[in-house]
Amino acid sequence: MTETPSAAIPATVHPEITEESIALMVRTFYARAREDALIGPIFDHAVADWEHHLSQISDFWSSMLLRTGRYDGRPMRPHLMLPLTSAHFDRWLALFEPTAREIFSADVAAGIIQRARRIADSFEMGVATVRGEIARPRHSV
Repeated sequence: MTETPSAAIPATVHPEITEESIALMVRTFYARAREDALIGPIFDHAVADWEHHLSQISDFWSSMLLRTGRYDGRPMRPHLMLPLTSAHFDRWLALFEPTAREIFSADVAAGIIQRARRIADSFEMGVATVRGEIARPRHSV
């Protein structure tokens, strides 16, 4: 009997991470974000159809966390057109992280938060690049 290389074995997903828990995280976060004095106005200006947006973001996180492949968009592009600063990314994480911790156990939330920090860094560096600036990762290091 030969062993299957570990790279060929699909990674298992933690049972806490479900479509329902992802949708709860997304809806809870965006309810808070929309009320936030700093990032709320950005979202209000950028999002015309909230149900569609929440569905898209749930698909994004489903693809990230469950590997469903449902999200096929380009998430960086819309952010490049917004007047975002480092303060916006910091605030996004300041709201997102406690939301993840409320919905998931500590270990699961930590993994999701690490991924969110990498996303924030990627978007922040992308925005800076388009503006002819140089930015380094600040959240995921």
